[in-house]
Amino acid sequence: MDIVIDTSALIAVIVAEPERSKIIDYTVGNALIGPGSIPWEIGNAFSAMFKQDRLTLSEAQKGLSIFQSIPLRYVEPDFSNALQLSKSTHLYAYDAYILDCAIRYKSPLLTLDRRLKTAAQTINIETLEV
Repeated sequence: MDIVIDTSALIAVIVAEPERSKIIDYTVGNALIGPGSIPWEIGNAFSAMFKQDRLTLSEAQKGLSIFQSIPLRYVEPDFSNALQLSKSTHLYAYDAYILDCAIRYKSPLLTLDRRLKTAAQTINIETLEV
């Protein structure tokens, strides 16, 4: 089964947050997909963690190595649809790209982002509970 995964779930795995084990359990044996923006979002998440003194450069570099080892298939979003989703859900385009992937690939969404999860459920996208 394909699972659309977002940056919040990937970061939880990379930095060993409490949800890590459950996320791994969901994903083992399944194919992970997401928009091509995910690597930039990972970098942005690391930079935010720098500002909060939650992560050192060495830890981020190790995290980047972990991220690059995760088998993730990048798919091109339908930008027109993503913009419509962004407008209707009041989410940023990056979140709408995730929703678009879940819709087009008829796949459940794995996220720790409550706003994204709520928006997904509102438009009848299956979400995985973590």
